[in-house]
Amino acid sequence: MKSRKIKAVALLSVALMILALLLILLTGCASSVPIKEKPGAQLWGENCGHCHNIRPPNSLTDGEWSAVVTHMRTRANLSAVEAEKILEFLQQSN
Repeated sequence: MKSRKIKAVALLSVALMILALLLILLTGCASSVPIKEKPGAQLWGENCGHCHNIRPPNSLTDGEWSAVVTHMRTRANLSAVEAEKILEFLQQSN
């Protein structure tokens, strides 16, 4: 009886380890979307939306949006590509 329990526990342990390994491998295989392929709206949500509410894009001129994005690029540690795509997103309604 004891040997059955030991075998069952051992088998369950091995099965759980295999499952954990598969999950780790599958998670590693999930491809993240490169920044250059993300739309500006998505980048805005990921980088700006944590602290800011969305404003109507036409609430600022193109030049004002450019100044805001330039200022926030440094504060939010945005790459040039991210900042450009976010700026294009904000200016598209002007």
